[in-house]
Amino acid sequence: MNRLFGRGKPKEPGPSLNDCIAGVDARAGNIDEKIAKLETELRKYREQMSKMREGPAKNSVKQKALRVLKQKKAYEQQAESLRNQSFNMEQANYAAQSLKDTQATVAAMKDGVKQMKTEYKKINIDQIEDIQDDMADMFEQADEVQEALGRTYGMPEVDDDDLQAELDALGDEIALDDDSSYLDDVVKAPNAPDKEPGADSIQPGKSTIETDEFGLPKIPTSLKTT
Repeated sequence: MNRLFGRGKPKEPGPSLNDCIAGVDARAGNIDEKIAKLETELRKYREQMSKMREGPAKNSVKQKALRVLKQKKAYEQQAESLRNQSFNMEQANYAAQSLKDTQATVAAMKDGVKQMKTEYKKINIDQIEDIQDDMADMFEQADEVQEALGRTYGMPEVDDDDLQAELDALGDEIALDDDSSYLDDVVKAPNAPDKEPGADSIQPGKSTIETDEFGLPKIPTSLKTT
């Protein structure tokens, strides 16, 4: 059958919204260029009319200006229509893209839920609780071991009253060691003399007798030789 009638050509995909938007924007850009040219021509006619007197020549220029102005208005309407079309297609494209993003998000969430369920099946809650119980038992046993290792052996049995009496006696000894009353006698001792002995008995203006380092009168040298 394909040999007799031939094989139909596959249908080509239609233009996308982005392609349509680009085409409409390009057409609107071309129209904007035409409007700019018409504005330049209209400005030239206005300058000419401002310098001309009333008459047939000025009326002819005026008719040309009106024709250009009509074309400009028509192009402006076309450009506005194309911009509206472009805006509507952009909104439709945005909505379509949002739907695609939503579908991708939902698919990703479904895959995530499936993975969570698969991984959750690998976990046994009872085993986790058993592990926690075993850890608690091990810590308790470790505490018991530390307590056993900290025990003391061979300690003599002493009455608590005897220990209290010894502690009170130790406190009295510490109080005696802190007593500084014996230093009072040292504080009350007389000061060291700051003058030579007999210096107070010597009156100024009278002859003085030389004394030695012990405060005794020195023997004259004439008596030492005899």
